Amino acid sequence: MSMFSSFDINASGLTAQRYRMDVISENVANANTTRTADGTPYRRKVVCFEQKGAQTPFGKVLGDITSSQYSGQGVKVSALMEDTETEMRMVYDPSHPDADENGYVTYPNVNIVSEMTDLIDASRAYEANATAFTASKSIALQGLQLAQQ
Repeated sequence: MSMFSSFDINASGLTAQRYRMDVISENVANANTTRTADGTPYRRKVVCFEQKGAQTPFGKVLGDITSSQYSGQGVKVSALMEDTETEMRMVYDPSHPDADENGYVTYPNVNIVSEMTDLIDASRAYEANATAFTASKSIALQGLQLAQQ
C-alpha cells in the first residue's frame, strides 16, 4: 500500500458520506410532497455503497488475509434507489387538492425520525473518515520530518 492510498480511501469515504447526507436532506425536504413532476407522491431515496475496485468474494479475501496482497481501495456509490418496500402514508384530508375519491391523500414514505437517525450515522461516518485522513496526513508529515534529519 502506497503512502497516498490511505488518502484516496479516506477521500472516497468522505465523498460517499457527503452524497448520502445530500440524499437524506432531499428526503427530509420532500417529506410532505404529494405531487412530483410525474404526478405521483415523492418516494424516499436510499444510497447503496460498494467496494471500489475489483470485487472479491469473501472466501478469497479470507484466504488472502494473511498475505499483504489484499488491501481496500475505498468505497463508491453503487446506486441511488427509491424505497419501494416502505408503504406510503395515507392521511384523511378531503380538502386537499391531491385527495382521492375517498378523501385520502398519499404522502411520501419519509419518516423524519429515521431520516435524522440516518443523518447522524452519515455525519459520524464522515467525521471518522476526516479523522482518519488527518491521522494519515500527520503520519506522512512525521515521516517527511524524519527524512529531513
